[in-house]
Amino acid sequence: MPKLTAAEQQALLTESGIVMRIGVIDDTGAPYVTPIWFWYEDGFIYFTPRQKSAWFKSLKRDPRVSLCIDEQALPYRKVLINGNAQLEFDVGKDALWRATYKKMAAKYVGSNGAQKYVSDTIDQPRALFRVQLAEAVVSSWRMPVADEPQMGIWAKRYFVPGTEF
Repeated sequence: MPKLTAAEQQALLTESGIVMRIGVIDDTGAPYVTPIWFWYEDGFIYFTPRQKSAWFKSLKRDPRVSLCIDEQALPYRKVLINGNAQLEFDVGKDALWRATYKKMAAKYVGSNGAQKYVSDTIDQPRALFRVQLAEAVVSSWRMPVADEPQMGIWAKRYFVPGTEF
C-alpha cells in the first residue's frame, strides 16, 4: 500500500471526527486499548485522560504508547505511532492548557458544542499528554487512489516467493 504523503498525513491528523485508539500497558502487563479524542499540532499528538481513567494510571506508570489513527471509508488512510507519552500538564493544571482542550473539543463537536462541553466538564480533573512524532516510530498507508496501480498493494514481504507484480 502507498505510504501517506506529508500532506495526506497532515489531512488525516487534522480531520474532524477521526478518533484515535491508544494502547497502553495495564498494571497486569496486558495491553489496554481505548478510543479517544486527540489534537495534532506542530508535530505533536495531544490527548487528555481523566484522572480516574484506567489508562491514565497506566501512562503515569509506563509512558509507552501505541496510537492508531485511521478512517473507516476508502482509501482507508492509517497512521500508526509507537512512542513515549510525555506528561505535559498533570491534574490540576487545566487552566494552563484550556485553549488546547477547546480546540480538541471543537474538532469533534464544533465550536458551539466545544464551549458547552468544556464548561460542562471543566470541574473534572484531567491531565494533558503528548507524543512527539519526530521521536516516535510512525508508519502510514492507504489504499491506491485514482490512477495508481491496484496490484501489489500489500508490502512485498507479505507475498509468497514467486508472486508476480
